[in-house]
Amino acid sequence: MQAANRLQQALKSGKASFGGWQGLPGSNVSRVIARTPNLDWVCIDCEHGNISDDGMHEAVAAVAACGVSPIVRVPEGQHWMIKRALDAGAHGIIVPLLQTAEDAKNIAKYSKFPPAGNRGLGSALSMEKFISGKTGDVKEVSMADYYSNANTSTVICVQIETASALEQVKDIAAVEGIDVLFIGPTDLGNSIGHPSVLSGGKMAPELEEAIETIRKAAKDAGKSSGIYMGTGEQAKKYADMGFNMVNAANDIAVLKKYFGDHIAAATAS
Repeated sequence: MQAANRLQQALKSGKASFGGWQGLPGSNVSRVIARTPNLDWVCIDCEHGNISDDGMHEAVAAVAACGVSPIVRVPEGQHWMIKRALDAGAHGIIVPLLQTAEDAKNIAKYSKFPPAGNRGLGSALSMEKFISGKTGDVKEVSMADYYSNANTSTVICVQIETASALEQVKDIAAVEGIDVLFIGPTDLGNSIGHPSVLSGGKMAPELEEAIETIRKAAKDAGKSSGIYMGTGEQAKKYADMGFNMVNAANDIAVLKKYFGDHIAAATAS
C-alpha cells in the first residue's frame, strides 16, 4: 500500500513534494488538477471548499485513479470527519485549527486502527484507492491488507495555525502518529496578531519567524513540514527553505486569474 501513496513516497525521499488545492466540486475538476505533471498530491478541501461528503468521495476516487495522492482537509478534527475521509480512501488527511498537543493525540488515535488507535473498520471503498501497478499487473488490496497496512500507509497532517498550537509546537511534533506539521500562514498570522491579509499578503517578520519555528520543530522531531502557498514562485521559495510538502496553486484562484488576465487582454484599448 505504501507504494501507492505518492505523497508518502515523496516525503520519504527527502525531496520537496508539491500539491494542488481543490475547492470546487466535481470529479472532472479533480482529474484536471491531478493530471498536472510533477504533482504528487491534491488536497480536497472540505473545510473552506465547496465540497460535500459525497463530492469528497468522488474526488478522492478521481485523484487516486490518476496515480496521485488524494489528501482530504477535513472541516475539523472530529472522529467521524476523519473516519469519513479515510474510509473514502484518502491517502492522508489535513486537520485544521489545531490548538493543543492533546488535540494532536486525539487526531492520531482517530486515524489509526487498534491497537494504535480506535478507528473502526468497515468501508469497502478505502482499499481500491491504494491499488498500484501497471495495467494487467495490478494487485488488489483486500480488507485484511488494508487493516494491516493503513496505519503506516496514510499521512496524518495537522495544521499549525493558532497561537496555542505555536506555543506547544514541540509537544505536538513529538506526538506519535502525526507525520506532518502543515502551516496555514494566513490564519497563523491572524492568530498571532500579524495578519498578512491586511498587508497585501506580505508577511511580517514575526510571522516568518513563527513559520521557521514550526519547520524546525518538525525537523527536530523527525517529522515533515508543510505549508500552503498560492503560487509556484512562493512554493519554490519555501521548498528551498526545507519544507517537505508545499501547495503551489488552488483551483479557484487559478480560474479567477486566468479569466481576469484574458478578459483584460481581450478588452484592452
